[in-house]
Amino acid sequence: MLSPVLSFKFLSFLLTAGAVVSPAFALTYKAADISSLPLLESQGISYSDSGTTKAFEDILTDHGANTARIRLWTSGQYDLDYALALGKRVKAAGMTLVVDMHFSDTWADPGAQAIPSGWPTTLDGLNTQVYEYTASVVQAFADQDTDIDILQVGNEINNGFLWPVGVIDDSDFSPVSQMLHSAINGAKSVATPKIMIHLADGWDDSEMSWWFSGVFIQGALSTDDIDMIGVSFYPFYNADATLTALTTSLTNLANDVGKPIVVAETNWPEACSGVTLSEQSIAVSAAGQDTWIEDIESVLAGLPDSLGQGIFYWEPGWIGNTALGSGCSDNLIVSSSGATRSSVDMFTHM
Repeated sequence: MLSPVLSFKFLSFLLTAGAVVSPAFALTYKAADISSLPLLESQGISYSDSGTTKAFEDILTDHGANTARIRLWTSGQYDLDYALALGKRVKAAGMTLVVDMHFSDTWADPGAQAIPSGWPTTLDGLNTQVYEYTASVVQAFADQDTDIDILQVGNEINNGFLWPVGVIDDSDFSPVSQMLHSAINGAKSVATPKIMIHLADGWDDSEMSWWFSGVFIQGALSTDDIDMIGVSFYPFYNADATLTALTTSLTNLANDVGKPIVVAETNWPEACSGVTLSEQSIAVSAAGQDTWIEDIESVLAGLPDSLGQGIFYWEPGWIGNTALGSGCSDNLIVSSSGATRSSVDMFTHM
């Protein structure tokens, strides 16, 4: 539903665009990225809800979440063993399992997409490597009876992945298109997870249009290879990242590509100073976190052909890293002691 603090300008835009939010509309994927959870627990951190200590995934499902995303690095903290163990917990909680493959030994994003140590450094070699590696990951989850429901091939790959071979240079998408196709074929050689492509800056219509108009190449990646599109949408990094811009971008993306769309990463601050947020009418508070999510849902509800399908709140319980990479001091839905804030009900409201 539309928040009472949503600006008149944005509301007018939605009405002009013909977006109608049905009272019965509900997202398919009410999600959180909980990748850091076992690491935090190993440091003695625990969580509570209404005074009762519980596993964080159970707190989330109690409040309406039905999906969890976990990141996977080729080595390091978030390696396959770590992801497999967390995958068991996600499935035991009855949640849809999303695995976010970074194809990197560490963080991958638009500014960093390094080839893992020991991997080939030629396109032919990497095509073979990503096929075999992706197949092995999907097989490992299947072997422990925790089949991957949604497989994200690459993390925020706006500028390509597996650099320098897979960098998008002078709008040459061919290496990226080939390697995505190889990774997806590897996954599909084992099982049938839904395949998601994930980009940053989902509000940027020109960037989304440029990327998806270039990546589908005959003989490599095709629209039939993918099932979903995921975008990141944060209010901290660019004043142009408004709800109005997101509406325009995702509407055009839905019309152009015709695939289900999720906001695969987002969050909003409970505490923040010295940062200009893209939607200044929304309160910096737990209530504001809920408003932000409801307003994104309104955008998704208005997409053509019911293609708006999910919101993933990024790392809502990462105590000790409350800024979550932003300039704001706290974007969590729990306090420093692990107690839930009122914003935990955002999943119920999706």
